[in-house]
Amino acid sequence: MVQVCLNGSRSAADDAGVPMSPRDLARSAAEAVAAGATSVHVHPRTPCGHESLSPRVVGPALEAIRARVPVPVGVTTGAWAEPDPAARLDRVRSWTVLPDFASVNWHEPGAEAVAAELLARGVGVEAGIWSGTRGAERFAASPLGPEVLRVLAEVTDPDPATAGTSARSLLAELGTAHGRPVLLHGEEGGTWPVLRLAVRLGLATRVGLEDTLLLPDGRRAGSNARLVAEAVAERARFPYRAGRTGGGRR
Repeated sequence: MVQVCLNGSRSAADDAGVPMSPRDLARSAAEAVAAGATSVHVHPRTPCGHESLSPRVVGPALEAIRARVPVPVGVTTGAWAEPDPAARLDRVRSWTVLPDFASVNWHEPGAEAVAAELLARGVGVEAGIWSGTRGAERFAASPLGPEVLRVLAEVTDPDPATAGTSARSLLAELGTAHGRPVLLHGEEGGTWPVLRLAVRLGLATRVGLEDTLLLPDGRRAGSNARLVAEAVAERARFPYRAGRTGGGRR
């Protein structure tokens, strides 16, 4: 499984290839899926470019992307889009168009309530466990752990020299991860070292303009499709290994 993360907190000011509108998100998603992506992760935006969990923002983004791709589509529920835990939960409850899955960062206040609401509505939960937080500890103690779709192991170390070690430490903290599939990824300078580690371990991974703007050789990628194509090429360099890779529609 190679998930594409289309935009994250970036904007066209970071790179002209970063998609923002529902139309551009759908186009970028279609190109990435054609390049080999097997699921899509998106941060829906208002017309002025702000991340939002409003149903009037989430719904159109999901509908536009689904009109172009046949793979599962997920969204963020990050606290940066709605800092107040109660308001964030209300936003999720108000969604009229549901994603196939949503990422919930386990270190954020109110995470378990958001995850429980998503599960009750039939939405798969990616348990976002960030390195450098207490997310792994909290997830290990969570009664919702066995119910999540997968664990999204996020290595926040951007240093290419140390990101692989940070990734192994995070996986050790996760332990059995309640027996759930693990998707391992890095960010910025750590993106490609962590992706290669995920491939070697037989784990699912992700790549996209949310995580990095650069190809492994340091050139600007310019599009999500180019990043996905490079990730697929990296995977092809290693024999297939069965791993905790999870991913179908829920």
